[in-house]
Amino acid sequence: MDFLRPASWEEALAAKAEHPTAVPIAGGTDIMVEINFDHRRPEHLLDLNRITELSEWEVGEESVRLGASVPYTRIMEDLRAELPGLALASHTVASPQIRNRGGVGGNLGTASPAGDAHPALLAAGAEVEVESVRGTRLIPIDAFYTGVKRNALAPDELIRAVHIRKADGPQQYSKVGTRNAMVIAVCAFGIALHPATRTVRTGIGSAAPTPVRAEAAEEFLNAALEEGGFWDSGKIITPSVAKQFAELASGACNPIDDVRGTARYRRHAVGIMARRTLGWTWEQYRGSGRTLEGAA
Repeated sequence: MDFLRPASWEEALAAKAEHPTAVPIAGGTDIMVEINFDHRRPEHLLDLNRITELSEWEVGEESVRLGASVPYTRIMEDLRAELPGLALASHTVASPQIRNRGGVGGNLGTASPAGDAHPALLAAGAEVEVESVRGTRLIPIDAFYTGVKRNALAPDELIRAVHIRKADGPQQYSKVGTRNAMVIAVCAFGIALHPATRTVRTGIGSAAPTPVRAEAAEEFLNAALEEGGFWDSGKIITPSVAKQFAELASGACNPIDDVRGTARYRRHAVGIMARRTLGWTWEQYRGSGRTLEGAA
């Protein structure tokens, strides 16, 4: 196994172009497990740790440009206001040591349906900035996951950053695991209210071959909130609406039975998490002053 250590982003792109099968490594929290258990033996490892810009972020007027290697700890501590859903998801990642090393770019590169960041990224409506020697492109998060542990990256491309819209409303994240820490999700659910557009987005993890949105549930809830005048009045969402939303979210799952849980349990748990996180976010919205200018 050859170990490539580019000193700049340009050198990294050149190395990836020359060795398209090279596996990027930054935090190493996924790839090193596979290597240690001899599940994977890549011909080349591409070490990105010397490229400092990957660990930086920029807060713009409407969005955050998050470097691929920004550690989860930094998201939790410095971007909680701008990216509350992702900050909550970051809290559930493994241990403090791993949160200090791992970043969103690794979750995206691995594209495991159990990656903790995916539901929050889907709910927030992120875009993935990827680059090669051929140029740069932005991939909408909805189009990024293409199969089990597969993504839309071309062989010569690297993830440079993630563009995530700043929260304009409450966001929540919930995860079910076999214990409280150092655990892979049995299933996970993220939700984001977007009062500026009067829409709700969701994200589901570890309950389908890829991370997915509960699109039918979103469409139902968007219509129910609008037709019922909920955005303007801030009244409590009725139990029937919450129940239907939860059932549709559960229906968006396509899980499997494995050592962490059954498919039936995952569908049930996603429905429970959908109902609860909807309640939490809506209570936050109702209690936030809910400026009608921002909701219009």
